Amino acid sequence: MELREKNCIVTGGASGIGAACSRAFAALGSNVVIADLNIEDGERIAAEINGRAVRCDVSKQSDIDAAVSETERAFGPVDLFFSNAGIATGGDPLEADVETWSTQWDVNVMAHVYAIRAVLPSFLARGEGYFVHTASMAGILTTHGNVVYAATKHAVVAIAEWMSITYHDKGIHTSLLAPLGVNTPMLGNRGSPFGQSAAGPIKEPEEVAGMVVEAIENERFLILTDEIAQTWMDRKNSDIERWLNGMRRLQRKIEDAKEKGV
Repeated sequence: MELREKNCIVTGGASGIGAACSRAFAALGSNVVIADLNIEDGERIAAEINGRAVRCDVSKQSDIDAAVSETERAFGPVDLFFSNAGIATGGDPLEADVETWSTQWDVNVMAHVYAIRAVLPSFLARGEGYFVHTASMAGILTTHGNVVYAATKHAVVAIAEWMSITYHDKGIHTSLLAPLGVNTPMLGNRGSPFGQSAAGPIKEPEEVAGMVVEAIENERFLILTDEIAQTWMDRKNSDIERWLNGMRRLQRKIEDAKEKGV
C-alpha cells in the first residue's frame, strides 16, 4: 500500500515506535491521527507533522470509536489502523493478580479487537484497508518472567494471523510487528520483559519505523526487527523439545543471577 494521502490512526503514537511511525507516515504524505492517553506529547507530535491527536484509552471501545470519528471528520475514511499501544506489567502466575491480567488483556488484546470492529465495516465496503498490529517476539516465542505479557502478545499474533487469512483476498491487508529490544519507554519499565536485556544491539524507534513502512509498502505480513528472531523461530519450529530445553537453561541462568544479586 502506498502511504501517500492515506489516513492513518496510530495508537500509542505519543512516544516510542508509535511516534516514530507517525512521523514516518506523515513524511510520506499520510494524514496521521495520534491516539494516546498522553495527550500532551501526542499534541506536540501532531503539531510537528500537521496531524491530529486525541486522548484515547485503547481499552475502551468508545475511545477508539471516537478516534475513528475524529479521523473521519478531519481527513476522511480511515485507510490504515496501527494498533500499537501496549503495556508490560505482570510477572509469574503467583505474582500477577487477576486485575493485572484483566488490565493487560484489555490494553494488549481487546484494543486490537475494538480497532477491527471500528473500521472493518468501512474497509469491507470499500474493498481496501490496512491493519498493523504490534505484538512482540514474546508472542511468537515467549519471554522469561512475565506470563501475562507473553500470553496477551500470543493472542495478538493469533488475531493478526486470522485477519490476514480471512480478509486478505477481500482487499484488507495485515502486518504483524514483532519487536525485540527497542529504545522506547517500555524498555526501561522494570515490569517489562525487555528491561534487563535484549538480543543484540538495541534498535532505535526510527529504525523500526523504516521496517514498518517497508512492510506496508510491500504488503508483507511479518515484521521482525532483529535477524536473530528468524533463527529462533526456525529452531522452535524444527525441534520444540530442544528449544524448550534451551529456554530452561536460560531460565536457570536468570534465576542464578538473581540469587547472586547480579
